[in-house]
Amino acid sequence: MPALDKEQLIRYKRNILLNGVGKLGQQKLLNSKVLIVGAGGLGSPAAYYLAAAGIGRIGIVDADTVDLSNLQRQIIHNFRDLGKPKAVSAAEKLRVLNSDVQVDIYNKMLTKNNAEEIISSYQVVIDATDNFAARQLINEVCYRLKKPFIYGGVLAMQGQVMTIVPDQGPCFSCIFRKEPPENAPTTSTVGILGAVAGVIGSVQVSETVKILLQMGSPLVGRMFTIDLAEMLTDLIEVSRDNSCPVCGSI
Repeated sequence: MPALDKEQLIRYKRNILLNGVGKLGQQKLLNSKVLIVGAGGLGSPAAYYLAAAGIGRIGIVDADTVDLSNLQRQIIHNFRDLGKPKAVSAAEKLRVLNSDVQVDIYNKMLTKNNAEEIISSYQVVIDATDNFAARQLINEVCYRLKKPFIYGGVLAMQGQVMTIVPDQGPCFSCIFRKEPPENAPTTSTVGILGAVAGVIGSVQVSETVKILLQMGSPLVGRMFTIDLAEMLTDLIEVSRDNSCPVCGSI
C-alpha cells in the first residue's frame, strides 16, 4: 500500500490518532471498497461519512431522482438537484468533499439480474434501502458471496442497526422472515425526523469501519435500537435460525 502523503496525514489526522486505526489503518481505508444501496435518508449521511473517512472507493446504487419531499432528511441533495438522479447527485457531493475517493454510480435498481455482479466488486455493503424485498435480495447475495452487510432501518423517531457477517451470526432472514403487511406503518404514513436517519446512517458507517479494520465489537448477533423521542437505547441479542432459508443448516 502506498504511504500517506503530507496532505492525507493532515486530512485524516483524527482518524490516525484513534486506537485501532493509525497510519496503517488509514491506508487500509483508502484501499477499501464499500457499496451503499440507496442514496436517501440513510445513504446520505453514510455516503458523506464514508467519504470523509477516506474510504477509497464508494459505490452508490439508486434508480430514483431527487424530489422536493426528500430534502427534509436526504442531506446529500439540495434544491438545485431536483429531478437529478440521486446516485449522480450524491456522487457530485462526494467528489467535492474528498478527491481521494473514487465514486461508482449505478443509476439503476438492484435486481436479481445485477446484484451479484455489482456487490462482488465491494468488501462491505450498507443497506440504505426502504423496502423489504431489496433487503432480502442484499441479504441473499451477500450471504452467497460471503460479504458483510450493515442493515439499518428507521421509522418516525426510532431506528435500528445490525451487522451481518456470513457464518458468524444471524442473517437478515433469521430475524425478518415475512414481508410486513400492506397496512404496516411507513415513513410515508407516520413520518420520520431527518436526524433519526442521520443517527442510524452514522452508526452504519462506524460498523463498516470496524469491519474493514477488524476493530472493536461489531453488532454481529446484536441489534442496536434507539428511540430518540424517549432517548432510549437497547442492544438486543439475536441468534441464528437453523431453519432460515438463507443461512440455515436444515
